[in-house]
Amino acid sequence: MSRIGRKSITVSDKVKVAVKDLTVNVEGPLGKLSFTHKPEVQVKLEDGGKTVVCSIDEAKHGENREVRALWGTTRALIAGMIEGVTKGYTEVMEVVGVGWTPTVSGTTLKLVVGFANPIMMTIPAGVKVTVDKNVVTVAGPDKKAVGQFASDMRAVRKPEPYNGKGIKYKEEVIKRKAGKAFGTA
Repeated sequence: MSRIGRKSITVSDKVKVAVKDLTVNVEGPLGKLSFTHKPEVQVKLEDGGKTVVCSIDEAKHGENREVRALWGTTRALIAGMIEGVTKGYTEVMEVVGVGWTPTVSGTTLKLVVGFANPIMMTIPAGVKVTVDKNVVTVAGPDKKAVGQFASDMRAVRKPEPYNGKGIKYKEEVIKRKAGKAFGTA
């Protein structure tokens, strides 16, 4: 059985959770998120809305590995939504290269990263992007949107192992390679 799915999720006072049919709506100080779960998993509010409990019909789906996996996944996604609307998620990216600059104007991130033309990326709704010199901070309540935008940004110019130039996560370590050896001894 799912050890993750069995755990209940406690809801803080700042967060409002509503469950209607197969949709879970979470509202908090940083925004609103919604999630539609699979019909095999039941999501209920208990203790007057202070606890969220996910369950499955073990007599019907007890031996089905896929349903047990959905059970734990549903619980983890709802817990992530609650954490997102209270604390939020952040990804810090670093642009490494001489003359390479990121800038934000409105809802567009402009990346000048060694190509003939600058790369323009549209910032998704609910995601906040700030730039400080060559460090780009991507923040927001939706873990998936923040992570996807950071991943798309990195995919524009992946870090290369010889000079270390590229767009990388701040904590990412790039294994450096030695270049060609010139001359003979």
